Amino acid sequence: MTAPSMELLVATGIGWVVAVGIYLMLRGRSFPVVLGLTLIGYAVNVFIFSMGRLWSGAPPILTGDGAVADPLPQALVLTAIVIGFATTGFVIEMALRSRHEGGSDHVDGRPDASATPPGVAAAGHSAALASDNPPDPRAAAGVGRGAPQEAGR
Repeated sequence: MTAPSMELLVATGIGWVVAVGIYLMLRGRSFPVVLGLTLIGYAVNVFIFSMGRLWSGAPPILTGDGAVADPLPQALVLTAIVIGFATTGFVIEMALRSRHEGGSDHVDGRPDASATPPGVAAAGHSAALASDNPPDPRAAAGVGRGAPQEAGR
């Protein structure tokens, strides 16, 4: 039995990292989505790096006759790493801002059906989730109870 080649091992590793990245991107919360995007970015960097062929012991600069490693993929990956860090920082900041303003870190903005907000009974919460209409905030505050108001005021 022959040993697997280095290209096969790198391609398999890239495939696994992409698969995990896609799995994380399909999650409902924003932090796993950011991690999935980051993993896919790393997989693309390794793919670009491997496109320059996997040389061992070859100089990256032409010094004479013989095999030479291509320095262009190395420069592209270095640039992509810097851009990836900046983009990841920006996306994390956007996710934190969305969590702060929306009160949830879900990608679609809807909370889990199993989670109940603090101060809400489980039966009332599940009934509110079952209906398509949100509960009326005026009814909870007691507005509209008591004597009917006159028209014109």
